[in-house]
Amino acid sequence: MVNKKYFYITKLEIRYHMNIIGNFIKGVINVTDKITGDDNPIEEQKEVLISLLKSAKGTSFGKAYGFDSILENEDIQTSFKHAVPYFDYNEINNKWWHKLHEDQTDVTWPGSPDYFALSSGTTGKTSKRIPVTDEMIDAIRQAGIKQVLALSNFDLPADFFETGILMLGSSTDLIENGDHLEGEISGISASNIPSWFSGYYKPGREIAKIEDWDQRVAKIAEKAPDWDIGALSGIPSWIELMLKEVIKKHNLNNIHDIWPNLQVYTSGGVAFGPYEKSFNALMGKPVTVIDTYLASEGFIAFQSRPETDAMKLVTDNGIYFEFVPFNPHYILEDGSLSQDATSLSLSEVEKGQNYVLIISTVSGAWRYLIGDTIEFTDVERAEIKITGRTKFFLNTVGSQLSVNKLDDALQDIMETFDIEIPEYTLCAKKYEDGFYHTWYLGTASKQDPEEVAQKLDESLKTANKNYKIARSKALKGVKVFMVDPNVFYNWNDANKKKGGQVKMERVMKEQKFAEWEDFVEKQS
Repeated sequence: MVNKKYFYITKLEIRYHMNIIGNFIKGVINVTDKITGDDNPIEEQKEVLISLLKSAKGTSFGKAYGFDSILENEDIQTSFKHAVPYFDYNEINNKWWHKLHEDQTDVTWPGSPDYFALSSGTTGKTSKRIPVTDEMIDAIRQAGIKQVLALSNFDLPADFFETGILMLGSSTDLIENGDHLEGEISGISASNIPSWFSGYYKPGREIAKIEDWDQRVAKIAEKAPDWDIGALSGIPSWIELMLKEVIKKHNLNNIHDIWPNLQVYTSGGVAFGPYEKSFNALMGKPVTVIDTYLASEGFIAFQSRPETDAMKLVTDNGIYFEFVPFNPHYILEDGSLSQDATSLSLSEVEKGQNYVLIISTVSGAWRYLIGDTIEFTDVERAEIKITGRTKFFLNTVGSQLSVNKLDDALQDIMETFDIEIPEYTLCAKKYEDGFYHTWYLGTASKQDPEEVAQKLDESLKTANKNYKIARSKALKGVKVFMVDPNVFYNWNDANKKKGGQVKMERVMKEQKFAEWEDFVEKQS
């Protein structure tokens, strides 16, 4: 008879072997990071553009805009921007991408894509269908590896690399549509996770496939005690809701009661500032927050070092960047760009200036307006911060407020009154006596709304001279309404935009705002 004791491995032995693995992984990361050395973002970008043009010169798009001729030019970057116009999603889809759904190939990129990313974007909008090629899947994977290698800069202990990473994105149960699959980019990326990573990936493939967000979170809460989570990844608002469900189900004081080894949170695509206070309230000890910029159009940037919360552009991996100086005259009513707007290459940008981000990619997006505005915090390192959205720019009465200015004002409010405001939206709304910036703040606080409105007004006057001028003319003042944060999540749910990569609209037009106010009234 076989003696079973020889086949029994204790949890202590497993932990010992995992410790060896953890030390090995950390060692590999440290060595690899040292080998790779310094990069040259400006030269990398020139090479990426040449590679993109060579790959796509035989496509319908490449022939239409003379990619062969561009490649013969001594200054390829300048020739490219003179030959190819700006595109937003509607323009490139109406002129080019729609052909991909008519069984045409070699449209804006060789072949046809296996995936389309359904861009959830902000709430209340019809999903865009953005092509995702095999080359883009590989580019996203390579950028993810670069981010992992950059962890060597954060001095994390070896046992961190033994723990799991909980990625809260969209469902990985992708939709079959003809010869391709459709889903949000987080779901597409998770469905293409390499096999070696599957042991670390949580909630695992079965739970990740659950389409209904509430059901998926309920299953995560149920399985939480079985996992040793070292890192979280996802949009802050949805991560917070998930953590609250885990805490509630298991009657915890904080999330570290169940995941004591949680050390890292990677945010993505939105400013973490408004969520910092409410997020930390769910923790038992500090965690390292690492920003990541993953959009439906590609993996754009990630935080590579702890000395800053800025993110490093991925300059050598399938995306060519251009930067349009943020000028209100360049921004059209629908948030798109005027064709006479000037674009700059990476070699021409300046620190501290606000730019509209333009990308060309291995998925066949060309001079594409992604909709975000950024500023450089370190030009040499190609490090940026997201400052807002072109469509969320508030300029109805000349106030010229970007989302980062709104976030900063909100941060001032939270610090002044010691309150949590994880969500907000506003509109330049016309009343009988003129325009008022009308804010809805998602908070449980009972602070006097008039006091908050006064402080918001003062903060914005101090931070923005255009706002101060507007307040002396057409902009009459600030109105504040305070509502339960759940109202925002219910709004998302009502618009079938719950979970995943969904971001709340920070600035609304009056028509949408009227729908919002009607919804809020029905919730009360």
